[in-house]
Amino acid sequence: MEKFVFLILFCLSLLTACSNEKSRSLEELYIDAKIENVDKVIIQDGSTGYSKTITKQEQIDEFLHLINDIEFTPQENQEERSGWRYGIALFDGEKAFKFTLIKIDNVYYDANPDIHPIVENYYKQLDIVEE
Repeated sequence: MEKFVFLILFCLSLLTACSNEKSRSLEELYIDAKIENVDKVIIQDGSTGYSKTITKQEQIDEFLHLINDIEFTPQENQEERSGWRYGIALFDGEKAFKFTLIKIDNVYYDANPDIHPIVENYYKQLDIVEE
C-alpha cells in the first residue's frame, strides 16, 4: 500500500513539474507557432481601438529587434482579466500570431524587460496613419 501511495505522489509531482512553463523569448513563442518570416505587423492601441500596419521590411525588422529577446514568464495567477493596452499581430503570409502585452494563447505572462514602454514608444513614433 505504501508503494502505491508513493507511486501516486511521484506521478503527481512529475505532472506538476511538467505543467510549469518556463520563461521563453517572444521569438521562440512565435516560431513555435510556425511564424518564420514576418512580413506584416499590426499594432492595435487597446485604449483607442486604432491600429497601425507595418509592411516595410526595414520597420518590421527594427520592431522585431526591439522585442524578440523579451522573456515571457507565465504568471501564477491565471484568472481572467479584462482590457488590454496593446495588441500585436505578426503575419507570415496568411498565418498570424496574435497576442497582447500580457497574454499569449490564453496564458498570462510577465515580460522581462517590460514590453509595454517599448511597444508604446515604437507605436507613437511610427509615421503611419492610424486606421
